[in-house]
Amino acid sequence: MRALVAGAFVALAGCAALFDDEVGGFFEVYRETDVPIASVALFEPEKYLGTWYEVARFPVPFEAGCAGVTAEYGAQEDGSISVKNTCRNPDGTIKSTIEGSAEIVGPGRLEVSFPSVPFGASDYWVLWVDEDYQTAVVGAPNGRSGWILNRSPEISDDRMAAAQEILDFNGYDLDRLLIVEQ
Repeated sequence: MRALVAGAFVALAGCAALFDDEVGGFFEVYRETDVPIASVALFEPEKYLGTWYEVARFPVPFEAGCAGVTAEYGAQEDGSISVKNTCRNPDGTIKSTIEGSAEIVGPGRLEVSFPSVPFGASDYWVLWVDEDYQTAVVGAPNGRSGWILNRSPEISDDRMAAAQEILDFNGYDLDRLLIVEQ
């Protein structure tokens, strides 16, 4: 899904972004790819639908300058998932939105594509979601993206710590994780 969001803003801000610590490069990798990565085996897509707030992310060009990022997922008749990602300016105004779809390709594994992005589908793996589907960790095997999502704009310290442990377990470099203003 966040790869849902990952592919989301690529065409919008990515090409103009400067590659620095706050942005990251198109091919920057944030995890040790030799470390095994696993998606949620008992993923329930219907519980994942709805609005998620991005509370932390690894720097990617397509989200340069984004604050208050949300991802909205919905069921489609063909069994795929609709995706709408919204990037806001720090003042809360909408900077950009992008819409696409996600195909479920395995337990907790989705491929997200956006018609306006010419790069094809992106892997979006749900690495962890709590029992009530209130907090989720999303990543990609190539390590070029990763997010912590929450159902509300604020996340408790214990949920953030649990999410960071999942990223660390999957080989992500937590020193590069950015907290997102909501």
